Amino acid sequence: MTARTVARVVVADDQTVVREGIVMLLGLLPGIEVVGSAADGEEAVRIVAELTPDVVLMDLRMPRCDGVEATRRIRAEHPGTQVVVLTTYADDESLFPALRAGARGYLTKDADGDEIVRAIDDVLSGDAGLSPKIQRRLLERLAEPARTLPEPSDEPPDGLTAREVEVLRLVAEGQSNPEIARTLHVSTATVKTHINNLFAKAGLRDRAQAIHYAYRHGLAEPPGRPLI
Repeated sequence: MTARTVARVVVADDQTVVREGIVMLLGLLPGIEVVGSAADGEEAVRIVAELTPDVVLMDLRMPRCDGVEATRRIRAEHPGTQVVVLTTYADDESLFPALRAGARGYLTKDADGDEIVRAIDDVLSGDAGLSPKIQRRLLERLAEPARTLPEPSDEPPDGLTAREVEVLRLVAEGQSNPEIARTLHVSTATVKTHINNLFAKAGLRDRAQAIHYAYRHGLAEPPGRPLI
């Protein structure tokens, strides 16, 4: 951390023990002041609006509003606040939607205090705060040859309707529920109904699984892997 300012940080994680542990750790690190904590994405968005922190350390899988959607909303509504993801997951279906949503840093929860300080300092300096593991994964993805997606069948899988497939594709593009509603010219409540229906039909638990499902069935194009 440079000596220019103290970074004001909010921690968002739905697990109380984990959240309190991160807050305690940050309190011991130089140049960081924890100004708030949130148990889900909705609370994180609200706290950012109230406190305008410099950085949010954001978990991804949280109730009510997940970390990807919370990141998108924070970056759209409060561009002066940077987001560093701090999560257990380093899979492509977690990493790329978070980066597309506007996260400037991405760490896994095995990161130590020095890595967290460095990531916060990097994003406040305009750089990317990525752990070495995440940097390697990005380079691996860039080095992978393009692949042909499976041809979608005439009928959508699992009995999905054409509209549910359309919503699923927009989810895979990283759009939030309000953004999908605007794209399709429907209400947010209608979008939520479509998402609940397609989740039930396909046996999906969250948006990360939905994105993976869309890629697997050839309903959406993975980032960095253009159709041939």
